[in-house]
Amino acid sequence: MSRQIDKLSVFLPAYNEGANLDKTVQNVVTNLKKNVTDWELIIVNDGSKDHTGKIADSWSKKDNRISVIHHSPNRGYGAALKSGLYACKYPWISFIDSDGQFDFSEINRFIDTQQRTGADMIIGFYLGRKVSFSRKLNTFIWQVIVRLLFGLNVRDIDCGFKLISKKIVDTIEPLQSERGAFISSEFLIKSKKAGFKIIEIGVNHYPRKQGEGTGANLDVIIQSFVDLFKLWYKLK
Repeated sequence: MSRQIDKLSVFLPAYNEGANLDKTVQNVVTNLKKNVTDWELIIVNDGSKDHTGKIADSWSKKDNRISVIHHSPNRGYGAALKSGLYACKYPWISFIDSDGQFDFSEINRFIDTQQRTGADMIIGFYLGRKVSFSRKLNTFIWQVIVRLLFGLNVRDIDCGFKLISKKIVDTIEPLQSERGAFISSEFLIKSKKAGFKIIEIGVNHYPRKQGEGTGANLDVIIQSFVDLFKLWYKLK
């Protein structure tokens, strides 16, 4: 049985999520206070063109446990995830997408699962993903390719809700992906290769009420495959 998680860093990658960020931050803060003694929240504003940055800054002024990283210009989801991941200070790290499609109250299930299994990383898989059929199809094809090339057999590579031991971040080779969506795959591949224990649990996923996701953009898809084959060539 591993020691109770009582210190937790959380970060939120955010790009043009002004319509959703307030609600997401409130949800995270409320549930951090319920579940851990010491916490920090880092909002990564990835060059948003709306008022995401201003909302993030207003939260940091309210609570010194909340900080903001600003990218200018937009650098991509991978870059936002890396900025958040490497800025975290506590022994355990979590993140969720800032679009309001997760409920951070489920962090207690992640913590309970870690305590029960002693895993180094708990990753979510969607219990009914609330996105279009074409997005689901793209994800399925992507996951098949990653499994074939790297032997990464998890139910959902890209689910944006995870609980991670900081020792993984401190141990594996630095992450390289920036513009594309390969960052989650790269992180899991390198973590598995280093021998860390990964456990999966189901998480609820709710419809996006406002704003638009960027994961299906053509340039994001192309860069994801560029990053994928770079890592495959390096590891083969």
